[in-house]
Amino acid sequence: MLSKYHLPNQLPNEKILKIIRKDIFILLKKIVFFVFLTILPLVLFFVIAMSQPQFLSGKITYPLMVLGTSAYYLFIWLFFFFSFIDYYLDVWLITNERIIDIEQKGFFSRVISEHKIFRIQDVTSEVHGVFPTILRYGQVFVQTAGTKQRFNFRQIPNPNKVRDMIIKLVERKKREIQNEEKNNI
Repeated sequence: MLSKYHLPNQLPNEKILKIIRKDIFILLKKIVFFVFLTILPLVLFFVIAMSQPQFLSGKITYPLMVLGTSAYYLFIWLFFFFSFIDYYLDVWLITNERIIDIEQKGFFSRVISEHKIFRIQDVTSEVHGVFPTILRYGQVFVQTAGTKQRFNFRQIPNPNKVRDMIIKLVERKKREIQNEEKNNI
């Protein structure tokens, strides 16, 4: 379990500085969408009841509609659960030594990537659109010289603050490395 006080494969003197998840507005958008999908069959039943009441009283049609609606709600619940799991388990950790990207790709698939702070070359934040601008959420890109050249923090709150935090960490780490090299000479 992920905790602010325990980090798997923790390096010596490594501390978690920030745990970042997608903005809560992203989850709220999904909830509104699923509420709409939940209400849709009720509206359909009402329209059918008003226009063709004999359709709901048939010996075959009524049980088929109940079965179809039950399967529909089961799939809606499954997709909502998957959306919540994807929202909650997609996490970015910023420590004083590295950046860790934990991305849930499905119910049983997870990808974990990390970048050492001293290898970061560029950090960019982007906010596009009306809602992201008003609600202050967007993306942060972290560029390194490694094989995976870009980390993408998607739909996170306050991307400019996160960018500034990472830049300060990179500068501090580079100064520490330069001081260690001077002391070793």
